[in-house]
Amino acid sequence: MITNKVQEYRKEKGLRQYELAKILNVTRQTIIAIENNKFNPSLELSFRISNFFDRPIEEIFTYTKEEL
Repeated sequence: MITNKVQEYRKEKGLRQYELAKILNVTRQTIIAIENNKFNPSLELSFRISNFFDRPIEEIFTYTKEEL
């Protein structure tokens, strides 16, 4: 399972979802889905998010191994 801190870092910057979406060239719905852990962004988008927040990908996205 992948979780993330996109919402936390977005709020730290005082941005609304639509503003972050515009900056990253995605839809607001994409940001909503990422923040709600309903959608895992592509590697490219993950790097764009990482670069925008000036944080390592590993600090934004966390992978937790699921037990089978």
